Amino acid sequence: MPIGRITIDTEGCKGCTLCATACLPRLLQTDTTYLNSLGYHPTRLVDPAGQCTGCGLCAVICPDACITVYRLRVARQPAARVGTLI
Repeated sequence: MPIGRITIDTEGCKGCTLCATACLPRLLQTDTTYLNSLGYHPTRLVDPAGQCTGCGLCAVICPDACITVYRLRVARQPAARVGTLI
């Protein structure tokens, strides 16, 4: 399973929650404890178990391009060879 993370530009976020609706594991929530300089409650990532896959749906739907997605690339194991060398 891919491993990812996102960062949210909280000063540019208007709290529209479109990203939260696009997140299938439901890892995005409105941060009601913080107001940005524009007076909005921005969205924040709540992912203590590391479930974010870095799919990018949240970034695609964000109308203000406030989300940056990072995806960890896992090195693939070389395929096993069949047969023997003599």
